[in-house]
Amino acid sequence: MKKKDIVKSKIIFNDIIKKGVRNTNKYFVICSVIKDEDIPKFGIAVGKKLGNAVTRNKIKRQLRNIIDNNKILFKNNHNYIIIVKKEILILSFQEMNNELVKLIKKGDINEK
Repeated sequence: MKKKDIVKSKIIFNDIIKKGVRNTNKYFVICSVIKDEDIPKFGIAVGKKLGNAVTRNKIKRQLRNIIDNNKILFKNNHNYIIIVKKEILILSFQEMNNELVKLIKKGDINEK
């Protein structure tokens, strides 16, 4: 994921979480908000309860890779925040990929 694809502002990040449309499963919460720009932007939230910095950074790297490989599934006029739940620790990379893709395809996050 390139720097231009990342939600950088803390205010915008929190605004997406508060006002966005949510879609959840056992492993992720995806919040999305419609915006004016044509490039989708992403944020990843991994809490300290998931483990030490090495574990959290590994999960973020894997999620960025999954997002890059599946950018076609995301609408261009949305901002997304992906919040990771603790249950993610038992998944392999392929299972994580499948669960996130299922969640993206499942919900109305792209429609609202």
